[in-house]
Amino acid sequence: MKYIVFLLCIFISVSAFSQQETFDLITYTPPKGWKKEFKENVIGYSNVDNAKKTWCRISVYRSTASKGAIDQDFISEWNELVAKPYQITKAPQTSTTQDAAGWKIKGGSGTFVFNNSDAAVLLTTMSDNSRVVSITAMTNSQDYMPVIERFVEKVSLKKSTASNAGTKPAASSTTTPRATPVKSSYKFTTTNFDDGWVATEQADWVQVAKGNLKVLLHYPTNRIDVSSSDVKIIANNAWNILVAPRYSNLKNFKLTNGNLDYLRPMFMSGNVSDPSTGKVVYVVLFKRGESGWIEVVAPDKNTFVQAFGVDNDIIDNTVSMSIWEPLQKMAGYNRFGVAMSDLIGKWTNNFSGMTQYVNVYTGASAGMDTHSSAQVFVFSGNSYQWQISSASGFVGSIKFQGAKSNGQFKVPTNWQIYFSDIEAKPRTYDAYFSCIKGARILWLQDSAYPIGFTAYGRSE
Repeated sequence: MKYIVFLLCIFISVSAFSQQETFDLITYTPPKGWKKEFKENVIGYSNVDNAKKTWCRISVYRSTASKGAIDQDFISEWNELVAKPYQITKAPQTSTTQDAAGWKIKGGSGTFVFNNSDAAVLLTTMSDNSRVVSITAMTNSQDYMPVIERFVEKVSLKKSTASNAGTKPAASSTTTPRATPVKSSYKFTTTNFDDGWVATEQADWVQVAKGNLKVLLHYPTNRIDVSSSDVKIIANNAWNILVAPRYSNLKNFKLTNGNLDYLRPMFMSGNVSDPSTGKVVYVVLFKRGESGWIEVVAPDKNTFVQAFGVDNDIIDNTVSMSIWEPLQKMAGYNRFGVAMSDLIGKWTNNFSGMTQYVNVYTGASAGMDTHSSAQVFVFSGNSYQWQISSASGFVGSIKFQGAKSNGQFKVPTNWQIYFSDIEAKPRTYDAYFSCIKGARILWLQDSAYPIGFTAYGRSE
């Protein structure tokens, strides 16, 4: 079954068709007679032809925070909505990017196996650099392609409020002074991002600043007591360790429970006096899932709300989980370039996983299945050695596999590493460093298959 990436006739205007529906930023015409399913962040339409044994599903997703560029947004959406849930490892076939009334539009397609038969998935991603909207279509038959095309062609988009809010003047025009980087053996301790944010490595956090806003990405620490099952207790512990010692005269402190979110968002704020400047500032401490503790320092609450769209006076259990995305996105600014001299030594991912099989009737162990793998890079001068080793199978009959190669490497840009031979062919990896206290993590991703970065730590 061959699928061609189709796109893109998106009309960026709201038309007055009686059968149209609107979900978040997107207006569309549902396929007639299809079954509709609604969840908090996605609306799905499905159809099954039992006689022909064919099916199709079209899903419209609630907008999320943009990563600042359509290519990054498309890769992120492909990974989260397609590659991970359907275990697709091959890079998608993509269309060229198109522009329409402030939105950039990109599409891609891939194949996967569902119920022992081939199926195709098509992703359309639309970004205005503030918000991202995506549509997926999955089917096992070409017969549904006209329906999918008509659905996409009749889509209308409106500008996101986040994009409009960004044009409003801030309450204060004071610019945050640029931080002095900590002394480091690594070449790059500052990153100037295209969207104006500047990241600087510090002793206990990465400072990210733009205009009159300062964001501190705190390094992981075991000083915070997280043993309680009460989110409020954990949040207060974090505030007392990370924030309180550096300020005085706390007023208007508020701890927000967030919403019914399995990632347990924690959001605290208050007005404090900053001894380093003598000014009163508005400070927020936030964490959701694996974001790490993120501290935001703003001249006042209004400036913070304009920048991140979160007002803790109106948050309740019904608020959408997407409200946290502009804040959570800040964790991605812990990113620094790579130089050849930074790589010298041994780096490994040290991944291991194990699954315990248990007899569902007796509860007795039915055997231990184990799978472990590790990749190692050893850099010296302009040469390298690479090795991957893995073990899988049941205890007592574990099978070992591996591969290795060596060659020359170079750094064509501060964000890529070229290897002359990985598994019998040259490869270029996207690369960057993130900081933790006293060390760095090297992140690598095969640029030909951008399905996610792997973390490596220096072991020698």
